[in-house]
Amino acid sequence: MADRFLNAEIALGALLLIGGVFNIGLAYVTEFAPFMLLSIAYSICYMPTIALTNSICFANLTDPDTAFPRVRVWGTVGWIVASTLFGLLYLNTNVSLTWMPWFFKGDPKPEATSLIANALIFSGVISMLYGLYAMILLPRTRPSKNSTHPLAFLEAFGLLRFRGVLILTIASLAISMIHNVYFVRTGPWLETIGFPKGDIGAVMSVGQIVEIFVLGVLGWFLKRLGFRLVITIGAIAYFLRFADFAWATSGPKELAFIGIALHGFCFAFFFAAAFIFIDRAAPKEARHSAQTAFGIAILGVGPILSGFFNGWLDQVGSATSLEARPEELQELGGLAVSWRSALEGMGVPFFEDGMSYPAIWWTLAIVGALAAVIVVVAFTDDSDKSSAFGQDAD
Repeated sequence: MADRFLNAEIALGALLLIGGVFNIGLAYVTEFAPFMLLSIAYSICYMPTIALTNSICFANLTDPDTAFPRVRVWGTVGWIVASTLFGLLYLNTNVSLTWMPWFFKGDPKPEATSLIANALIFSGVISMLYGLYAMILLPRTRPSKNSTHPLAFLEAFGLLRFRGVLILTIASLAISMIHNVYFVRTGPWLETIGFPKGDIGAVMSVGQIVEIFVLGVLGWFLKRLGFRLVITIGAIAYFLRFADFAWATSGPKELAFIGIALHGFCFAFFFAAAFIFIDRAAPKEARHSAQTAFGIAILGVGPILSGFFNGWLDQVGSATSLEARPEELQELGGLAVSWRSALEGMGVPFFEDGMSYPAIWWTLAIVGALAAVIVVVAFTDDSDKSSAFGQDAD
């Protein structure tokens, strides 16, 4: 709709306003079924806002390759501020300074658990205010009047005919899978290697700190190295992060800081660079839809796949040998058993008690390495050709 019928900033504002209402409603729901329905409704409103925000930036920045990372960095800052201030100032008392990011600590209020639902109210109010801001103050980003294709969304998916877009999408699905597993697995793992539970959020926030600085220089790297090399480095950063986690499991726990810090390079060099490439590759009249289509791949399909993949990782890293549990062999088939044997052959340790995290981390590292190989071998920057797609009929 933002490509054909409606200003992008109006579409963004409307989705934020409606989503804010759903979010506030979630705070007052006490039964599972309506909570699930409202959550789905909110997700439907929220997910397109990421692509719309990107496309509004690209449409109004004179040099997107350089300027977009510097704008996008404020999304990271906002994430940090919201996640930190709510917990510190609203859920804690006796807040004081500490050396750990974000440099404050406090004692949880006795009623902290019951107060968490208020985050939905705060989020809903902020969403509605942001919606009004988008409609009133953002630059007018009008739909295209020149395209001969009535459905911009189908035109956006047509970009997959171009090698660069297709290869990037395939690699992004793989990276999106392991990216989501990172957020699910890292917290519990940090606790098992000796980090206090109360410090885990602060430890993981080191990645966002680094992300701020890396986004600030992403444009410089894109101009000098090009998309293929920058995106390849991003995929390699995923490999190095999970390899570091595997080593930190049996080594000094401080090694984990290196892998967490690599998050800045993982996100900026891979995903932020990919968003910029998609904008360059898409024809002008389908850029909003192209961002949405790519967002569906990395924010929709990828996380769904990661759910199945994460469950399979539980079996790969389980403490009890699969050879001793025939019923699991029947359920899993030979893939988990074969992969487990391959990891053992490579010297990956398996523990008798608890989760064998090295097996999980090395599996994720290998997926990251394969994505890097796919990009460096098959990816080509054919954005000049793809951006002209759909204009032949003119």
